[in-house]
Amino acid sequence: MKFVFVFALLFLGLHSCYSAASKKYPPDSLAISLDEGNDSIPIFERIREHTAKLNDFLKTHREYQEQFAFLIDMRIHSGTKRFFVVDLKSGEIIKKGLTTHGSGSEATSSDSLIFSNVPNSYCSSLGIYKIGSAYFGNFGRSYKLHGLEPTNNKAFERAVVLHRYSCVPDDEQAYPICNSLGCPMLSENFFPEIDEMIKGSSKPILLEIYY
Repeated sequence: MKFVFVFALLFLGLHSCYSAASKKYPPDSLAISLDEGNDSIPIFERIREHTAKLNDFLKTHREYQEQFAFLIDMRIHSGTKRFFVVDLKSGEIIKKGLTTHGSGSEATSSDSLIFSNVPNSYCSSLGIYKIGSAYFGNFGRSYKLHGLEPTNNKAFERAVVLHRYSCVPDDEQAYPICNSLGCPMLSENFFPEIDEMIKGSSKPILLEIYY
């Protein structure tokens, strides 16, 4: 009897952890192609919109990389590739991979993710970021992130960084991937590809997380 009670508690705990994602993204969500979405605005249209936003930003901020940038579309199910490397001139997707959102962004009473700039919220924060300097921490080589908008300007204070983590898979899956404490984590194999692009850039690269 005691075993059944403990098992029930564990099941309920796991269910509540993933309920927001499972309600919003059905198990067959991988059948959704990239030019379709769970929203009235198709994924590619959102990519074009935010590519244009970054190009407008770069008109007055020439100190950043102008050839390519990183985009993370948080409306896409976490088991589907939603980290995009975009050519800012052509709008084409150069690379794509899986990435996490913060555990605090999953609201169990809502079908949508929530976002916060508040320290210790464990939420992802929306907005444009600068990929800052590299350092070696618990996850190996990682990059500090500097929020450039009011919605994410506490990213550095919150220690929100771009890094790899073994729980992030390489391949898409029908169920949510692991969560972070607010960091966009990449897989062990995808991170080195992004790392090479960052190291090869003569200017800081922009990253935008949007919803």
